[in-house]
Amino acid sequence: MAKTFPENFLWGASTSAYQVEGGWNADGKGPSVQDVKDIPAGTTDFKVAVDHYHRFAEDVKLFKELGLKAYRFSIAWSRVMPNGKVNPEGIKFYRNLINLLKENQIEPIVTVFHFDLPAEIDQAGGWENRETIQQFADYCDVLFENFGQDVKYWQTINEQNVMALAGSVIGTSQKSMREKFQENHHMLVAQALVTKHYHEQGYPGKIGPAPNIASVYAASDRPADQLAALNMSALRNWLFLDVAVYGRYNHNAWHILESIGAAPVVTETDREILAAGTCDYIAFNYYNTMTVAAYFAKENQIDQQSGFGIPGFFQTVTNEHLPLTEFGWPIDPQGFRFTLNEIYSRYHLPVLITENGIGAHDELTEDHQIHDQYRIDYLKQHIQQMELAIQDGVEVIGYCPWSAIDLISTHEGMRKRYGFIYVNRTDDELKDLARYKKDSFNWYQRVIEHNGIVD
Repeated sequence: MAKTFPENFLWGASTSAYQVEGGWNADGKGPSVQDVKDIPAGTTDFKVAVDHYHRFAEDVKLFKELGLKAYRFSIAWSRVMPNGKVNPEGIKFYRNLINLLKENQIEPIVTVFHFDLPAEIDQAGGWENRETIQQFADYCDVLFENFGQDVKYWQTINEQNVMALAGSVIGTSQKSMREKFQENHHMLVAQALVTKHYHEQGYPGKIGPAPNIASVYAASDRPADQLAALNMSALRNWLFLDVAVYGRYNHNAWHILESIGAAPVVTETDREILAAGTCDYIAFNYYNTMTVAAYFAKENQIDQQSGFGIPGFFQTVTNEHLPLTEFGWPIDPQGFRFTLNEIYSRYHLPVLITENGIGAHDELTEDHQIHDQYRIDYLKQHIQQMELAIQDGVEVIGYCPWSAIDLISTHEGMRKRYGFIYVNRTDDELKDLARYKKDSFNWYQRVIEHNGIVD
């Protein structure tokens, strides 16, 4: 009999703090980089978002109705520790949220950092400043002390590879590749230190990274294109997972960094911390694959999902076999199966999908309906491929698509919606922020109820 989803499979959905909570300065919260950055023209800021901070009880009730077994959310560092000091009201908010989730048999899955560095830490140099390593460890220790007995799944840093390779796209400042990869190294050391602390303190759960992983296809059967795919995979994917799993840099990725003058300064203490702080499982976000060819131009190019090019190593190219979303991202469900297998073959650790979804212009009808068959089709195809990966032998423990509820897209505002639950606001008007169930809500509810697709 073919394998299918296990009985305890974590059917869930995801959000992040700055995109969903609002309450940007409520109850002692300090500003994050997302609160003070320049907002892309035609979009909106995150100060209210969808007001989950004040409406979380209403939202959790909807999550329960949806049937979620898990809810992956992030904790806002600047809500818990503004100016380096513990904020009791911030702790109280997340305590209430976690308690309510558990009362409703929804497993809390916590990301401790999701693109929202406290503004005062950023002003002091951010991740480029080595002092941020210990500040991050102190912050995580506070989270573990308060929630470590109740949260079974922890994720350290969301999409660290996106921050390193395309930081300007998600709101961080423009920096040289050398500066970015020194920052990235400090994040890797911080992640390992936190993981080491978590294990030493004997908490009952698991902890791991949460990069954005995209398997890489070669544009042709030319040897040069095949080598380009190997190099792109090493720099975009395996650099981040090799350090988390094995405690050391991927050799191909390190060679590329040295070749472009971006290799970070690594101390002997750093190496010891990296080796001692390896992960228990792998969480990752999947939206699409990438296709590359050999690259002989003179200038680098960088983008969030379509990737980037480095002379002498690789350049991204269009894959004409893949359709695109209305926002221009490739759709590759079979690539999801490929990626799951590639990760598991390399690392043999349980995997948890923490983002997967389609952004679209959803329309609210006069009778408050949202007919998002395109989202159902997208998710159905990816879930089918995930089930095939499980049959292949991949140990998948959960699936948390993006997103549980509509939220503010980092660089495309409210016009790009992902959620199962519609929020009645636009970039220009807050309106009443009312929640409405989309067609995809009812469909995913049935998927969860039957532990897989039945229609």
